[in-house]
Amino acid sequence: MGDFKWESVIALALEYGIPLLKAIAIYLIGAWLIKRLVKIVKKVMVAREYELTLQKFLVNIINWVLWILLLVAIIGTLGVETSGFAAVLAAMGLAIGLALQGSLSNFAGGVLLLVFKPFKVGDTVEAQGILGTIKEIDILQTKVVTFERKLAIIPNGPLLNGNIINHDGTGILRCQAVVRVNYGADLPKVKEALLKLCKDNPLVLEDPAPLIQIADNADSCIKINVRPYTLSDDVWSVYWYLQENFKTTLDAIGVEIPYPHQVEIHKKD
Repeated sequence: MGDFKWESVIALALEYGIPLLKAIAIYLIGAWLIKRLVKIVKKVMVAREYELTLQKFLVNIINWVLWILLLVAIIGTLGVETSGFAAVLAAMGLAIGLALQGSLSNFAGGVLLLVFKPFKVGDTVEAQGILGTIKEIDILQTKVVTFERKLAIIPNGPLLNGNIINHDGTGILRCQAVVRVNYGADLPKVKEALLKLCKDNPLVLEDPAPLIQIADNADSCIKINVRPYTLSDDVWSVYWYLQENFKTTLDAIGVEIPYPHQVEIHKKD
């Protein structure tokens, strides 16, 4: 009876102990490999200057996927059928994908935005009918502060699929202002005075040179485009400088800025 019991214990130990030891070994080796691989991925992303948001997200995704694979391998080593487990995971993935179609589109857009970097935090961007400064780029949405100090939240899917104009792409912006003069004005003299107005501002760049162009011969005035170039951060300072000095500049050369006139006609009975 004693020999029989020991033989049963040994048989059970061989039947379940060896797979258990294998599972433990797989766990220890797998956990070490996951840790090393995650460190390597982090170093690669830091070297390639990936956005911190994207780094954290991708590291978490890779970490979870590897641990799930390791768990499946351990379960298989213990003799448990893993095909059913894989089917459950696949079904869950499909259900989640169908429920979060819009979010997945925004997620994919966020990943591409963070990888290809069409803009960065602090850039002045025009997209989805919104013009403003990028405040934050999340994995699902991008936050933009407009010049009216409103916070616009744009989903990354539509943002990536639409047109994006990055006004800070080169670090230089063209300030655009319009001034109107009457038809009796000496246009060469006006253009010379406006060019000097631009050059007198130290924020205006010499290269590219400011552009003074006749834009339109309107019904009651001549429209002139005044377009100096400046650094991206200084564009609004230059714009307000021009608006404040247009009248005094033109007054100094005897040119009038036209304004609407109202004529009242009184009919006698």
